[in-house]
Amino acid sequence: MSDYPIALWSFNLSRAPASVEVLARLIDEEMRKSAVTGARLIMLPEYFIECCLAFKPADLTPDLEMAFLADVGVELLKLVAPLPQKHGISILLGTMPVKSDNGITNSAFLLTADGRCIRQDKLCLTPFEQDPETWRLTPGSELVVFELDGLKMAILICLDIEMPALSCLLAATKPDLVLVPSMTEKLSGYHRVFGCAKARAVELMCAVAVCGVVGVSKGTTQNESSVSGAALYVPCEESLGFTGVAAEIAATDGTGSEEPLLTCAVPMAELTALKDGKAEVWPGAWSAALVSLNVDDAREFVSK
Repeated sequence: MSDYPIALWSFNLSRAPASVEVLARLIDEEMRKSAVTGARLIMLPEYFIECCLAFKPADLTPDLEMAFLADVGVELLKLVAPLPQKHGISILLGTMPVKSDNGITNSAFLLTADGRCIRQDKLCLTPFEQDPETWRLTPGSELVVFELDGLKMAILICLDIEMPALSCLLAATKPDLVLVPSMTEKLSGYHRVFGCAKARAVELMCAVAVCGVVGVSKGTTQNESSVSGAALYVPCEESLGFTGVAAEIAATDGTGSEEPLLTCAVPMAELTALKDGKAEVWPGAWSAALVSLNVDDAREFVSK
């Protein structure tokens, strides 16, 4: 494969859909447009579903928002499920809260054009996501590596991309593309996530695609701002333009209705050549001790 075209949609939370059906129609239309450009995959950001707080019950308290959005997510998945096969394009449907016997996870769902549903739970939670009075969540326990369109992929949700120990887990699988849906409140958070995404591209000799929500959701009680952009990072090699930036849209807070949409292509042929020995320097020769880490080991490693 030479190039793998993708679309990174930094959704603006201020869109404030009147219902889950309205949101599904927005997604349907954007998938149609992206398919016309030739994109094989479109990605939405972490917690883009927060925009649905625009139609939450009037008496909903902050500690019940995650449960409400989890119910909305179930309906949204049903409505979006037919769209990948309809348009011939896979979609990473951002992330959404998901109820389970152990609590609520922050989970990404990738609906593929060949009819699969691939789920990745967020592994490392922020302090905010562990607040017992608001969005208290449960971390995931498994890092999922999968194949799509002939590429090996993984999903690292926001803070997960900042954890080098998780890259140790991925190194042995030799991924082609890592997808990073994110939500960051300030420029500092944006630079943490995007800067670490760029580092992971160097470490793993792969492409890393990242996009985050922008704007503020009508009805939110927690997030007074969302600042992000969209980017595709690659290894810092001469053949890829030296800088490690394949494509990038600068960060915005979305208050002027900005909604970055980045269409770009993963340079798969060149990435394969680099892995096969063409790279100037590749720090990918991880020690066996690090490669053998599991998710629990990685989380403990991070905590130290």
